[in-house]
Amino acid sequence: MTETAKHVTYEDAGVDTAEGGRAVDAIKRMVAETNRPEVIGGIGGFGGLFSAAALKDMEDPVLISGTDGVGTKLVLAQLLDRHETVGQDLVAMCVNDILASGAEPLFFLDYVAIGHIEAGHMAQVVKGVADGCKLAGCALVGGEMAEHPGVMRPDDYDLAGFTVGVVDRPRMLDPQNVRPGDVILGLPSTGVHSNGYSLVRRVIGVDGVVPGTPEAAAKRAELEQPLEALDGATLADALLAPTRIYVKPVLDLLGGGAPVHAIAHITGGGITENLNRALAPDVDAVVDRDGAAMGWDVPPVISYICEQAQLTPDEACKTFNMGAGLMIIVAPEDEQAVRASLEAAGEQPFRVGTCVEGTGQVRYADQA
Repeated sequence: MTETAKHVTYEDAGVDTAEGGRAVDAIKRMVAETNRPEVIGGIGGFGGLFSAAALKDMEDPVLISGTDGVGTKLVLAQLLDRHETVGQDLVAMCVNDILASGAEPLFFLDYVAIGHIEAGHMAQVVKGVADGCKLAGCALVGGEMAEHPGVMRPDDYDLAGFTVGVVDRPRMLDPQNVRPGDVILGLPSTGVHSNGYSLVRRVIGVDGVVPGTPEAAAKRAELEQPLEALDGATLADALLAPTRIYVKPVLDLLGGGAPVHAIAHITGGGITENLNRALAPDVDAVVDRDGAAMGWDVPPVISYICEQAQLTPDEACKTFNMGAGLMIIVAPEDEQAVRASLEAAGEQPFRVGTCVEGTGQVRYADQA
């Protein structure tokens, strides 16, 4: 106890509730634009309301949930003071994961922890979340903005997200259905997506650089210079390109009755540690890394980072998606029909490899 008592308000302690209220007002329209017919009410209550009536037509509805964050990609967004796309990253990391079971995302919630709330800043972040929800066809039914003065720098923030989806059990995807001879198709990524950024930051020399400092300003100017290795793009643009959301074309594919055996979302751990999650225990995946021959393009930014880090092919495939953000496993006799469906939805599928007898591992065709 101090000798003399002093009047201290919540605002004196660093929490600006008025600015928090302005932030909520700034995002209400964005949130409303993500509504589905099942949404009841709007944001502002103690919980998000969503009718389960649509599930009545399913034989055996199974709810599937997923949660994730954006990771250290946020450090780069803060350094560059560009916050419009990380919200889409957040949604993508969650909805693409539950899509791997064949689930349709129904609704999404976000959590933002920040040193000091500024309404305009929050509006940028939440706009990205809302944009991602619209791309995924799910409703943004609620969230939380938590101000952490004294714990985080005023301009520091972190994101977490949570989604719930549904799939009818008879149509749920199961890696047990994967058989030797199956074909693995890939869908293009937009670049690094949201994994591997601890390595990325080390390679581009921003690890430990504090936003708002002269060193950060110099690095920002450097990252905003066009690079020939990136076909004239900047590292800032290439590294903050939002994670692709694959929900709509894949749900169209599955809704058309395509006999898909399994799906893998290629996230942290790259191809090596994600494609195996979509394999039966007696099946291996043999991936052909000769992308040019397979119609498989590695994005220039991934090639650039791998070259700068001097990664071996095995290290690269255990870190990044290498241009294949989602992989779909189908029987060989169904490959052409699946390709046609995806191409009709505007996708550009390519052959990644095939399945053979094994022990549930990912192998590469160029390995000895």
